[in-house]
Amino acid sequence: MMMTQEQAFLKSREQLQAIEAYMEAASSQGERIDKVERELFSQLLLVGRTLLEGFVAAQGDGDAGPTLEQEGRTLRRSKALHSRRYLSIFGELTISRWVYAEREGQKIEAAPLDAQLSLPADEFSYVLEDWQQRLCVKESFHEGVTSLRTLLGIAPSERAAEQMNQRMAQSAARFHLHRGTPPRQEEGELLVATADGKGVPMRRPLRERVRSGPRRGKGEKANKKQMAYVGAVYSIDRYRRTADDVLDEVQRRERRKDRPVPQHKRVWAEMTHVREGETCSGRVQLFAELAVACYERDPQQRKTLICLLDGEAALWSMQGQWLGRSVGILDIFHVLERLWLVAHCLQPEKSRAAEAYVTHHLRLLLEGKVGYVIGNFKRLLNEAQVCGSQRQTVQAVITYYENNRAHMHYDEYLAAGYPIGSGVAEGACRHLVKDRLEQTGMRWTVNGAQAMLHTRAVYLNGQWDELVEYHIQTEQTALYWRTAA
Repeated sequence: MMMTQEQAFLKSREQLQAIEAYMEAASSQGERIDKVERELFSQLLLVGRTLLEGFVAAQGDGDAGPTLEQEGRTLRRSKALHSRRYLSIFGELTISRWVYAEREGQKIEAAPLDAQLSLPADEFSYVLEDWQQRLCVKESFHEGVTSLRTLLGIAPSERAAEQMNQRMAQSAARFHLHRGTPPRQEEGELLVATADGKGVPMRRPLRERVRSGPRRGKGEKANKKQMAYVGAVYSIDRYRRTADDVLDEVQRRERRKDRPVPQHKRVWAEMTHVREGETCSGRVQLFAELAVACYERDPQQRKTLICLLDGEAALWSMQGQWLGRSVGILDIFHVLERLWLVAHCLQPEKSRAAEAYVTHHLRLLLEGKVGYVIGNFKRLLNEAQVCGSQRQTVQAVITYYENNRAHMHYDEYLAAGYPIGSGVAEGACRHLVKDRLEQTGMRWTVNGAQAMLHTRAVYLNGQWDELVEYHIQTEQTALYWRTAA
């Protein structure tokens, strides 16, 4: 039975007196400070639960009379109080209130106290949901639930935490589409869009997991990956450099202190999924959202738009369709990786000769001499300086450079102050996808992976508090036809 507010206040005073007595005893006994800290926190949680009970009691029982008019219908009060469980950060409460339906035993259509308290749709408080999901977007559901239980002594089940993530992801998807634009005075001179793909380990369908045939053969993988397409949009000031400047950074592997930093970076990820029987391409969805984001941040198209990608043909096709006005630039780090492949066909790995070979050819590329580099590599084939698998490697690099030559005018890009490395996309793939979705032993469904990508993206964008408030407001509107106070 719920206590009254007066009873709650009296009980909380008794609890505080007990805490004072404990502190006096701990002081006289020379108790270790960490033990005092833990016990004090535990007892303060009990005080919080008592006061929260008192707050609920002060709101009444939601009795609006024998009948209640709602949308032209007459609803009747239940014959007895109905109880609902509410799990707060202080512990579990049982809230007893009158509910209304067209007839006894039918679906509850109204609960005035629920609306008065702005209770959530399920039994978990918004604060508990917020704290739980902050943990779960960073670590596994198991670890997130365990961490919360260690801190508070309570936590939802892992399954409930996953369901929370699904609901939060629905809000995150809408929040992403209705997000505001950054203040124009905080934007850089250039607008940059970048995209990349990262595989997510998928859980096999049940029919494939229950195998009636032979055991998996040697080398056969236990799971398959599905691509998550990760994109980012940010603005940045121009940064004019020379080939020597870039080489200096690459060789020292150190970012120059005067290099401008990206402003208001926003990352997002989409996976291919089936909706109402139709396959929705994650790649197309991502580039459509990148195009919308670029338009929202520069509706007058006054900024130079840069699109940084690797050499995947499908991504360049999307760039042409959705970001056609952009200056397409092939990520210099993917170019550099292939220079090392050729160098190691000729020189020992980690040797100074290999490093000198890469430095020479990277300088040529940065000076706009792509044709000269391709010609050098072709001579390796014509003069039979490489053979076997090495020959295949060199040919693959030649093909890669020839296919992407239109996006390798690095001398022009450096002179114009454009960025030439897609480190933002690479970092987004690592932080958004790999660091969470590729932890040991993890397997995902498409819906589960997409939900985590949506919520984790908002968290990494530094907009978590805004998302939580948006989630509460939209759910309250759906539940009670009003926004939360």
